[in-house]
Amino acid sequence: MASLVRSSALRALKPLLNDALNPRAQTLRVRAFSTTLSPPSKAVVYEQHGPPDSVTRVINLPPVEVKENDVCVKMLAAPINPSDINRIEGVYPVRPQVPAVGGYEGVGEVHSVGSAVKGLSPGDLVIPSPPSFGTWQNYIVKDQSVWYKINKDSPLEYAATVTVNPLTALRMLEDFTTLKSGDVVVQNGATSIVGQCIIQLAKNRGIHSVNIIRDRAGSDEVKEKLKKLGADEVFTESELQVKDAKSLLAGIPEPALGFNCVGGNAASLVLKFLGRGGTMVTYGGMSKKPITVSTSSFIFKDLSLRGFWLQSWMSTEKAAECRVLIDHLLDLAREGKLKYEMELVPFDGFHAALDKALGKQGSQPKQVINF
Repeated sequence: MASLVRSSALRALKPLLNDALNPRAQTLRVRAFSTTLSPPSKAVVYEQHGPPDSVTRVINLPPVEVKENDVCVKMLAAPINPSDINRIEGVYPVRPQVPAVGGYEGVGEVHSVGSAVKGLSPGDLVIPSPPSFGTWQNYIVKDQSVWYKINKDSPLEYAATVTVNPLTALRMLEDFTTLKSGDVVVQNGATSIVGQCIIQLAKNRGIHSVNIIRDRAGSDEVKEKLKKLGADEVFTESELQVKDAKSLLAGIPEPALGFNCVGGNAASLVLKFLGRGGTMVTYGGMSKKPITVSTSSFIFKDLSLRGFWLQSWMSTEKAAECRVLIDHLLDLAREGKLKYEMELVPFDGFHAALDKALGKQGSQPKQVINF
């Protein structure tokens, strides 16, 4: 069955790949349908799952027909997210059939529209909302329902990355516990984009944050960076290997809500801080180690363990809120109230950016491809 699915997917992309290798075919097609075609495109494709640095390649794709309800978008920027890497590896729960174009979120400018399209015009700044597979290419043609028009003053790198990470942070702060000003949250993975967003979004609401980072060279500088974003307390994992970690909070109330994206010991440290009736939400597992919870945490502290997956949230009726929340997050970015470190990389430098995203050069800023 798997071989039949792969074979069908290969057949679907085969005409594009054939045209990419046959300039004469491209010329004939453009002459015949020039008024209904997108420009030719360059794209990052993979024809099988595996190590991203081995299975991805950049190729030229021929023009695509723009049907009456379609919008052709010239992509401007798109990030390399961990979930993008997992999709290429074939380990993410939801992924496109191969062969496929990489990428899941991004921002672009409307290049042309089909005859029946309403509400979008050439020059509009748009994002796929909810996100859509295949953003690592110069031009994308998809139905108008995929695209959401955003404020043209939105910073490109934030528009390109606003959905997967900032929206995850916002929803987790909203969906599990009713928090009010003066309350406290605790998290591991605080240097991640989601972690940085949680710090700032919490601060905007008067909510304190206790943050846990891994032990590393330069941890004092990392602590200072997070405190400048609004973190109240930042600890390394080794600093919390004490019997009474809560004594380090210096008068801050016990956290009611915790966030875990690491697992293993880092998750146990989040649980240590939570007060009675607290909730820990897991949204990642970077250490690939299981979460271990003591019996006493359930019996005497009545802790709750929950999970959050943005893609699942966006597939529910709550997804209607998605675009309103994106506007809110982009407003914060424009006002300087939401920021995180990114590195814009020219499309020609894709594989160098991929190496950084894969961790080959240690901790690096979020890699964002600039088309």
